[in-house]
Amino acid sequence: MSKRARTAEAKKQLATTERESKDDAWVESAFASRYNAQPTPKDRIPDGSMPPSIVYQLIKDMRQLDCNPRGREVESINVNYVDAEQYPSSTEIQNRCVAMLAQLYNAPSTGVEDSVGTSTLGSSEAIMLAGLAMKKRWQARMEAQGKPTNKPNLIMGYNVQVCWEKFTRYFDVEEKFVHLTNDCFVLTPEKAIELVDENTIGICGILGSTYTGEYEDIEKLDKLVEKLNKEKGYDVKIHVDAASGGFVAPFVEPDLKWDFRLKNVCSINTSGHKYGLVYPGLGWVIWRSKEYLPESIVFHVNYLGSDQASVTLNFSRGAGMIIAQYYQFLRLGKEGYTKIMVNLGQVARRLQKGIEDTGHFRILSKDNALPLVAFSLTKTVDKNGKEEARQYTEFDLADKLRQRGWVLPAYTMAPDARDTKLLRAVIREDMSMSMVDELIKDITRSVEYLDSHFTINVNDVHKPEGTSLVDAAKKHRVHVKKNEHHDARHPNIHRHRKHDGVC
Repeated sequence: MSKRARTAEAKKQLATTERESKDDAWVESAFASRYNAQPTPKDRIPDGSMPPSIVYQLIKDMRQLDCNPRGREVESINVNYVDAEQYPSSTEIQNRCVAMLAQLYNAPSTGVEDSVGTSTLGSSEAIMLAGLAMKKRWQARMEAQGKPTNKPNLIMGYNVQVCWEKFTRYFDVEEKFVHLTNDCFVLTPEKAIELVDENTIGICGILGSTYTGEYEDIEKLDKLVEKLNKEKGYDVKIHVDAASGGFVAPFVEPDLKWDFRLKNVCSINTSGHKYGLVYPGLGWVIWRSKEYLPESIVFHVNYLGSDQASVTLNFSRGAGMIIAQYYQFLRLGKEGYTKIMVNLGQVARRLQKGIEDTGHFRILSKDNALPLVAFSLTKTVDKNGKEEARQYTEFDLADKLRQRGWVLPAYTMAPDARDTKLLRAVIREDMSMSMVDELIKDITRSVEYLDSHFTINVNDVHKPEGTSLVDAAKKHRVHVKKNEHHDARHPNIHRHRKHDGVC
């Protein structure tokens, strides 16, 4: 072969390699793709991404043998997941997703046949199931020892999402809260251990607090639980509420130990409709192994044509989001999820720096946490250098930002830290750097506006008897401190209940 021919052949091979290394979406036929010559991933999220047309075809082929009473105009909206006899591929897809999550969370039991878990309508249902499993295991252990089973308790931080309170109230479990402080907004492992007794069914650890996005120290909690179990003869386990962090930490901080690598973590929940990148509502609960899912909460029915195991609080539900989750696992792979979560973190850090640079705020969120920024107003300094509180609150700032189209929730922290009011900006995939810059500008403008319009204390306003504070202020042609009449507009901020302004 001549030198010119060898050069031409090398260029041809290089062009072929470059074409195959790209997004492969340019291949004319999905059936001609190299992905069709490889096994479809079943029990682990693939390392690399796949073209959308290929993933679509793989899933469509898998569903070919399902019964299809209404045709294929809308391919999965009309599918009832629970009817495994009629739609067997939906069950298989769910089982594959469970296996992929079990492998992602380092469960000892992996693979489609051995992984233990189920899809749910969201993390709330997943938490109910995980809590019930812990309660049933505790009851069986106490009954075997001849001890009463009427006083179970669950330990959690005051920063838990409201579904945990629903679980304890609905299923007669005593709440044992770890109190927060103005300097620590998450569960402290040492304080949690102090609350444990023989009636404790488990401890809830959170990977991504609703309030600040912070990860609790699950690894330290596990070490303390292990020590206590050995000393007292208990069998206390940990459930990790990873509703948001379950799709962030594995890709951004793979070395962070919070999952089944820890001996006493028995179950994990996560939300597909948060950072799992599918639409509501989809949640997942994964158990360490079969021994942590008591048979007493597993039901078997055959009135849909075959024996089916049911581990859910509801029965019928659509299969659309389960199929969408499998699509995302194949389409994005670990590579795609990692890129997205890293990008979200970079955007969050830019927003955090911009907010800090205004000089008006204290950052309450952490760097190694969810991609969000939680922040509160700082005090101002008067002409004499004396520090004083602002004459407006985070609620007023949220109202002002809403006028510009930004929806940033303002809320108070949990009990024992209720004096802290804060705002939260959660970074979504469609939040660009340019949008962050615009948000920072609008925050700065809003603060400057509020500073200039709410500058006088109500004590300086003469209010005749029978005259409202606002009317008196108008006569003085001044703007008053909103805190004094704010309760009528925001009645929740002083109610002595745990959850105010956060959902």
